Amino acid sequence: MQKTVSFVFVWFALVLLLAATVTASFMLKGPAGLAVSLGIAFGKSGLIYWHYMHLNEEEGLQRIAALGAGVWLLILFAFVCADYLTR
Repeated sequence: MQKTVSFVFVWFALVLLLAATVTASFMLKGPAGLAVSLGIAFGKSGLIYWHYMHLNEEEGLQRIAALGAGVWLLILFAFVCADYLTR
């Protein structure tokens, strides 16, 4: 029962963050909208990582591997952005 309640809370939080993303897309334009949308996206991905991938139940090594994957993805995005900005 406890697990079901936590899944519902996380799902509800993701729905609220989705509503915040949609609201931000209509209300904010330019760099501010991008920053808010990316912040909300990181929050949603963190919830999914932590809860739906069961990282809250894992030991340290699995958490470090998941964190390393996320950091590596950020590095790749940074390289793509740097390539786009220099062309």
